[in-house]
Amino acid sequence: MSGTVKPMTTLANICAEADKIRLSSDNTLGDTIVSDIYANAEQIARKVVTHKKQEQSSWDTRLDDILTSRLFGYPIMLALLGTIFWLTIEGANVPSGMIADVLFVFQDQLTEWFTLAGAPAWLHGVLVLGLYRSLAWVVSVMLPPMAIFFPLFTLLEDLGYLPRVAFNMDSLFKSCRACGKQALTMCMGFGCNAAGIVSCRIIDSPRERLIAMLTNNFVPCNGRFPTLIAIASIFVGGAFAAEYETVVASLVITTIVLLGIATTFAVSWLLSHTILKGEPSSLVLELPPYRPPQIGAIIYRSLIDRTLFVLKRAVIMAAPAGAITWILGNVYIGDMSILGHLAGWLQPLGYAIGLDGFILLAFILGLPANEIVVPILLMSYMSTGQMIELDSLDELRQVLLDHGWTWLTAVCSMLFCLLHWPCTTTLLSAYKESGSIKWTFLSFLIPTLIAFAVCFVVAQTARCLGLA
Repeated sequence: MSGTVKPMTTLANICAEADKIRLSSDNTLGDTIVSDIYANAEQIARKVVTHKKQEQSSWDTRLDDILTSRLFGYPIMLALLGTIFWLTIEGANVPSGMIADVLFVFQDQLTEWFTLAGAPAWLHGVLVLGLYRSLAWVVSVMLPPMAIFFPLFTLLEDLGYLPRVAFNMDSLFKSCRACGKQALTMCMGFGCNAAGIVSCRIIDSPRERLIAMLTNNFVPCNGRFPTLIAIASIFVGGAFAAEYETVVASLVITTIVLLGIATTFAVSWLLSHTILKGEPSSLVLELPPYRPPQIGAIIYRSLIDRTLFVLKRAVIMAAPAGAITWILGNVYIGDMSILGHLAGWLQPLGYAIGLDGFILLAFILGLPANEIVVPILLMSYMSTGQMIELDSLDELRQVLLDHGWTWLTAVCSMLFCLLHWPCTTTLLSAYKESGSIKWTFLSFLIPTLIAFAVCFVVAQTARCLGLA
């Protein structure tokens, strides 16, 4: 009898201990199991392996003590990310202008060829002023920032720093029942959300991988930064003295980025408590040694695997958008273009969320690529029939003010730019990575609902308080 009671008693004790661990506020069952495995492995290794005791004060250990500390880890991480942003934004201006000049000169050559061939005006408009001009805009605006951001990001990866970022962020993501590796996919999203979606492959748990994919859009990509920077410089930085304008605009952009990160945490927490319930997986991460970068591998991975891969998808998506936009702006019904009619139809909805019909329509037509939102808006406002770009912020400020922009319009436009739906390149990447129409649709629906809700609350609150 005692031989049967004892195993049952032992099993009961094991179950009780398991429940105690599972309900503990400090540790999860997975963390405890992993810790025990590593502790047992260390004990076994000590019995069978002998080696000279290494100095604990080696340079890499001291560096890890700084980079992963609670006091210095986060400030260093933010400083490095801010430096990469600054280098990307500042370094991309000149090459973007050079590429644009070359591509638009070729547009003039195409126009000559179409004229010599006797092509009808509508064909020249659709193919050159629509399709080609849109492609030229996307390439000139998108290529230089990615060609700077991705190599810098890959350099940190090759040096061995990115695993330290995941280690630092793991506790924050675990509080949302997500994975610390999501921090790396977010960083990649700053360069391009489509690349951020693809990088979610590094997350082992399917549930946590989906959370990372559904929330990556809340990190502003380089296609949205020009719009955010222009609006912040005009309506916020412009209110201060010239010497403070850039600093103030930079602080506004930083605040917008932090708001996007906060939204990522909030939506990750909500998803993990609703449609993607589950416990966070333990981040078993052995921090690799610091190593000198391999320049050839960095160039190949950053330019071939990432930059050109994402640019190809963006070009494929942007081409038909340019042609469609030209048609909408040049086909008239009565005395107004189709573009004008659509903007008028969207005006009530746009006004409700602090925008106008033209702004909302520009975001809708900019679905293939965020880079063309402002050119489409200017094309609509100025009735030019083709996407245009102004030479200075002063000219842009005057056009926006002439069309009724206020501080509320600027705030809601920046919020909508940050939170709204992903571009078609990102949606295509989400479909290819998830293999599911359902999750791809949710990756579109979730940010769309949040963008409309946030802008609606801000606009209506400001109007109720008499601030706008």
